[in-house]
Amino acid sequence: MESNSERSPRQRRRVVIVGGGMAGTRLAQQLAVSAGEGSLDVTIIGEEPHPAYNRVLLAEVLAGRYAPEVIALPTPAGGAGAGVRRLSGVRVVRVDRPTAEVLCDDGRSVPYDALVLATGSNPVLPPLRGLLEPDGRDDLHALPGGVHAFRTMDDCLALGAAVRPGTRAVVIGGGLLGVSAARALARRGAQVVLAHQGEHLMERQLDPGASRLLRRHMAALGVEIHTECRARGLRTDGQPVPTVHAVELADGYALEAELVVLACGVRPRVGLARAAGLEVARGIVVDDELRTSDPRVFAIGDCAEHAGVVYGLAGPAQEQADVLAQLLFPTPPLPEPRGLRPLDPHRGSALEPGQGSAPNPRQGSALEPGQGSAPNPRQGSAPEADQGSAPDLDRDSAPEPTRGSAPGPAPGDQVVGNRPAEGAPPSGSWGRDGWAQPGHRAAPGADTPARYTGTRTLTRLTLTAAPGPAGASASGTDGPLDLAAFGTPTPAPGDDVIHLTDATRNTYRKVVVRGDRLLGGILLGDLGTVGALARAWEGDEPLPATPLLHLLTNDGGS
Repeated sequence: MESNSERSPRQRRRVVIVGGGMAGTRLAQQLAVSAGEGSLDVTIIGEEPHPAYNRVLLAEVLAGRYAPEVIALPTPAGGAGAGVRRLSGVRVVRVDRPTAEVLCDDGRSVPYDALVLATGSNPVLPPLRGLLEPDGRDDLHALPGGVHAFRTMDDCLALGAAVRPGTRAVVIGGGLLGVSAARALARRGAQVVLAHQGEHLMERQLDPGASRLLRRHMAALGVEIHTECRARGLRTDGQPVPTVHAVELADGYALEAELVVLACGVRPRVGLARAAGLEVARGIVVDDELRTSDPRVFAIGDCAEHAGVVYGLAGPAQEQADVLAQLLFPTPPLPEPRGLRPLDPHRGSALEPGQGSAPNPRQGSALEPGQGSAPNPRQGSAPEADQGSAPDLDRDSAPEPTRGSAPGPAPGDQVVGNRPAEGAPPSGSWGRDGWAQPGHRAAPGADTPARYTGTRTLTRLTLTAAPGPAGASASGTDGPLDLAAFGTPTPAPGDDVIHLTDATRNTYRKVVVRGDRLLGGILLGDLGTVGALARAWEGDEPLPATPLLHLLTNDGGS
């Protein structure tokens, strides 16, 4: 087999993406569109056997509004520049960094020049008595009968097959995902009880006033809600393969259940990265180029931690994928694989979380369990996630200097890359095959390279009306409910608060302003102003010079 050191600079570069979800698929799409002729071979390795799909819309599939194929993502089309192949139902079991290969559970090995970890996140399993086997392993395949996570298409299809009109279902967790799952099951005719340990629903996004309106809406759908209650355990039938029949609360009260949905958040999938010796905190630590502590390995999406933040949402994941695509093509700053030791995570330039491009306001929805769902995947922050993505940038290729030389800076040259590799040649030198080392010199006159500096997230969710011939009532509580939340809706001393509530129309609007900038906001029931507010928030733009009350009128003050 040909080694990396023997490959010609004109041969196609091999980009391997571990994870076939939204972040990995988005990256492959961008590379397929923008790669130069004959320049890239892209391989996506995904554990799920299904085609890539929009995870944000899983609740709509469960509710019966969409068939699974409707939420499928477009297949990346390999054009003249990038050949794209997808390995579905294949799990990567090890990353061999010295040989630059990933090893799969079917025995194959896939070599890479650049590796992107987009491994996503796993659902958090709460510490419930009777949930797991005595050895305590978090095995989603060993849950009692009737107990389901809500994370994947398989989870969604299993729940859909089990629910019937009148089925007694208990949803544990009242965040975005729990609310979405409860609403979907109610639309299928189930008798739904939602048990939430917090003081009010969706406490990460809503204040108590907005949450009360949401609770009224859920009650109109037939969902029974218990807040400030903790699930303590599951009661099963005691058979060798147990089946759940009740959820026991901490006060001893039991909720009868034929189905139990666990919506307790997600945790980034970092096991593969940790076993490979990469730097891991809550997620896989990346810099502004979405590089890990190995300069040939990147991470995006739910599994990535940038500037101390794990987003766990579709919007940031897609933005990371777009930025990474620009960095990988056409002259990706990838060092040669040999002789490089893990980077010192404390070296290199500091991250700047306060800066960054904002996502397009046309999108906005949560991606992962524990965070919620929304039709448009481009916002929301989330506690934990495990995907990976990387920057997207078009740059001209620089000519390869004489091997072994380390040319000094020339007038007009730009330095890109902010993580020097230990043991690598000095900044500004070139490795074999024309791949630049971290800190390499861009071609004279090249554009400023892409960087990911964080995402200002906005979460959107639509709760549709309960089915039935009567339609929405005059109060609007059983009609559809739209929700948008962003930033910090809790004011500090000196902040301005604009707050409008209409109980008869089931609407709630609140924004917090500091100086001429939006600090946060919550809109329920009427999103006529969300467009202008979203643009001001996501772009960190100054507010228009109009009375603050106009921010909550239907034209958003524009």
